[in-house]
Amino acid sequence: MSARHALLIDFGSTYTKLRAVDLDSGRLTGGGQGPSTVTDDINIGFEAALADLEAGMGGLPDFEHRLASSSAAGGLRMVTVGLVRQLTAEAARQAALGAGARLVGSYAYRLIDEDVREIEDHGPDILLLAGGADGGNVDVIKHNAAALAGSALACPIVVAGNRVAGDSVRATLGGRAIVTENVMPDHGVLNIGPARAAIREIFLDRIHHARGIDRAAAGLDAILMPTPAAVLAGARLLADGPGDGPGLGALLLVDVGGATTDVHSIGDGAPTGGAMQRGLPEPYDKRTVEGDLGMRHNVLPLAGEVGLEALAAEAGLPVAEVEKIIVRFAGDVEMLPETGAEAAVDEALAGAAVRLAVSRHAGTLETVYTGAGPAMIQHGKDLGALGTVIGTGGVLALGGGGALAAALADPADSLSLRPRNPRLMLDRDYILFACGLLGAVDPLAAYKLGIASLQELSGKSDDRHSVA
Repeated sequence: MSARHALLIDFGSTYTKLRAVDLDSGRLTGGGQGPSTVTDDINIGFEAALADLEAGMGGLPDFEHRLASSSAAGGLRMVTVGLVRQLTAEAARQAALGAGARLVGSYAYRLIDEDVREIEDHGPDILLLAGGADGGNVDVIKHNAAALAGSALACPIVVAGNRVAGDSVRATLGGRAIVTENVMPDHGVLNIGPARAAIREIFLDRIHHARGIDRAAAGLDAILMPTPAAVLAGARLLADGPGDGPGLGALLLVDVGGATTDVHSIGDGAPTGGAMQRGLPEPYDKRTVEGDLGMRHNVLPLAGEVGLEALAAEAGLPVAEVEKIIVRFAGDVEMLPETGAEAAVDEALAGAAVRLAVSRHAGTLETVYTGAGPAMIQHGKDLGALGTVIGTGGVLALGGGGALAAALADPADSLSLRPRNPRLMLDRDYILFACGLLGAVDPLAAYKLGIASLQELSGKSDDRHSVA
């Protein structure tokens, strides 16, 4: 019997990437890529990627599944508006990031004229309007709906606030409103799934307006989700397993890119060691995006955050030489290191991006003093005990993943709840998006694919992790 195959496609903003997978073994059988010709016709890049895949495989098999994710239309620019910044506004933010949106502004309380003008200047592709637990405050979300209705905004508005106000807000906003379930139906309770789903549907509708995407989609089973959502789904599948057995358990995924560094954590992150949780409960599957920590597009902000002296010390080079290399990186966003010095600076930048992004993603401890004495308060997720940290992205693969160690806890910063002693693994084949897509139709094959493609960083370049 001939092997069954799936074709997994990522229509990226720069490259269209293809992965061919044997469904029975869950093994990667081929890969190809071509430029994402978004401004002309996306099919040009797709056909180039198919030709690359065909050349590498010696011919294309019949594909049982042809599934795609996409960020070809660019990340959705999103603004959130909530009632209280620490509560419904934060819940809205978590929904936005988990759906693959790029947050460009966040507002709380009653919008004033200046806020509305700022929101208009942001030019969002979508706005998420929240506010009030069910049965709670309705005045603020009604006020904010009226303020937005009178603005120059033309984007869709996902309404995910107090259900009592839903009909009134829909009437105020008219056809722009997409009403879904409250992101915080009760005080301190998160319900971000329905809002995430609504955001993803808008994202996919926008993708279908990219040039040529309709013809590309005609040859696919589906464009299932935005690329960041596919990566998050792949990480969750690896953590939880395919349903017939355990997965890797709680894990952290760090994706270092040219423009951003994204961090995904899977696990409850509950307090350990007697600390008490403060603030909203954290999402089980959490994503953060650090827009100032990019290896090329945002290398200057990254270097400024770390400091040239620290980067030079890490790279073992003079400060002046490091500065020249960073300027070259900033001037050519597709530049790959060609010299030992450039590779050393790239590695130092990658380590800095990992350290800063994971520090921002992880929870923290705070000592507060009460009538009964000092107490430890936890803000965010405790990642200390999770068992696996996975690195993905070109710079980590090219550098062998050494920079991933920067994700680990630092004894000098005992209040940061970063991973203490996990195994470090590398997604060298850029496979997590494919796992997320394939998991929608064949979770077992997707899980096998992810496990087979992870390389454990133990000093041996061919060492592969096994879950046997």
